Amino acid sequence: MTLTAGVVAVQGDVAEHARAIERAGAAHGEDVTVREIRDSGIVPECDVLLLPGGESTAISRLLAREGIDEEIVAHVAAGKPLLATCAGLIVCSTDAADDRVETLDVLDVTVERNAFGRQRDSFEAPLSVAGLDDPFPAVFIRAPAIESVGPDVTVLAEWDGRPVAVAQGPVVGTAFHPELRPDSRIHHLAFFESVASGPIDGSERPAENSTV
Repeated sequence: MTLTAGVVAVQGDVAEHARAIERAGAAHGEDVTVREIRDSGIVPECDVLLLPGGESTAISRLLAREGIDEEIVAHVAAGKPLLATCAGLIVCSTDAADDRVETLDVLDVTVERNAFGRQRDSFEAPLSVAGLDDPFPAVFIRAPAIESVGPDVTVLAEWDGRPVAVAQGPVVGTAFHPELRPDSRIHHLAFFESVASGPIDGSERPAENSTV
């Protein structure tokens, strides 16, 4: 099986995400073809999507201008997996607490931008993530935090008492940058569990994994 992975390439760590999904695919025994998405028309050809970080207001504006925003919403509605990281998480939320961000409303969370400080406050933390046996070395750079989650959202990880990784349906969102470490377990969790077993559904996760 060859999996087509689309990386939204309007901003952010495009190459790093591409390498991460390729590593995760190889570990799962799958061939992965990566498509970089800057224009409309590519998303419908993709099995999975990655929405990297960057600047959330700019990302949302560019997605809307190119017509990629509606394609991402349709991708999620079809039950296809999406991993959104850092600013990508903000754009996917239902409430970015900032009217300048045109949210996609595919993840029922309210977020706070730059909740863990500015660029100089970046840090790495050993994060316990539901579904992973060992801590994940999470890199936080101008990271948002999740202030509240809807009833269909599963919290996968917390830091400093705040959710920083969540799942809802086929969408996984992280406040940190999993692509910046050679550890591709977050990409595996977001994509290959759902590809193998059907879309992630928070209501079907084991109860003990609902919080961390």
